[in-house]
Amino acid sequence: MRIGELREEKNLTQKEVADAINTSRANIGRWEKGLNEPSASFVVQLADFFEVSTDYLLGRSDDLGNITVKQTGTGLTG
Repeated sequence: MRIGELREEKNLTQKEVADAINTSRANIGRWEKGLNEPSASFVVQLADFFEVSTDYLLGRSDDLGNITVKQTGTGLTG
């Protein structure tokens, strides 16, 4: 999993990433060390946060891919 690599590229702390996806800094640390794995919902949130594909985040692809980040809570109505 490439969480640490992506986090460092963006000069973010573990706490900043944790706050962005509503988890603990300890979880981010465990995921980076490979001690635990995030649930599927956190994998999607992390991929959206870092603007990469889930396959790239999981190390299944070296291609960042073209992704679409779903925006929520924009206050716009259709």
